Amino acid sequence: MRLAMWSGPRNLSTAMMYAFAQRPDFEVWDEPFYGPYLRLTGLDHPMREAVLASRPEGPVEVEQRLLAPLSQLHVYHKHMCQHMIPGIPRGFMAECVNVFLIRHPARVVASFTQGFPQAGADDIGFAAQAELFDHVRALGQEPVVVDSADIRDDPEGMLRALCDAIGLDWNPVVLSWPAGPKPYDGAWAPAWYRSLHGSTGFAGPEGPLPVLEGRARALTDEAMPHFERMAARALKI
Repeated sequence: MRLAMWSGPRNLSTAMMYAFAQRPDFEVWDEPFYGPYLRLTGLDHPMREAVLASRPEGPVEVEQRLLAPLSQLHVYHKHMCQHMIPGIPRGFMAECVNVFLIRHPARVVASFTQGFPQAGADDIGFAAQAELFDHVRALGQEPVVVDSADIRDDPEGMLRALCDAIGLDWNPVVLSWPAGPKPYDGAWAPAWYRSLHGSTGFAGPEGPLPVLEGRARALTDEAMPHFERMAARALKI
């Protein structure tokens, strides 16, 4: 199985990658298209040069690697929806089991803008996620949607339900991982994964929604219709 997990930033996506990396039947790949995305957009993200050096392949070469024979029974792709801009191929998606990981926009905006204060709507990826969801449905698939808040409320219950939904056997090793940096982390991990490196499992339930003002509030409001449409389809137990 090629399992493609589609997320935006600051959305439990790295924790989910860590979870599936614990399974002996999985290999994982952290944001395959990040390098091509930065080259095509010219964006000045944290650790840009390190990202580019670690991801020298062009978009077509990345897709070829995504479709190459697997070294394990399954592979987990951690994808950022906002990376799928014109020039990034999508043909591989037809060969994947596609799952969409969502999080309330207020939480995403509050977290992401701490490290990237100039972030705009394209950077947080809600419109891109909704468009990719429609693309997968047009391929004839019915993609699974999972809310990160539900995972934090009940990690075992939600991950069991996710495995059932995609036809994967359950393995409880996904509920914990060793602390510290991982060999499969992207080169940008020092900028974004530092707090997660102190974890050994999923954090507990989230608190109240952050109260945002000004530009952050406007970003949240712009993203809400996309989030609400996806949330209406979220997997429940």
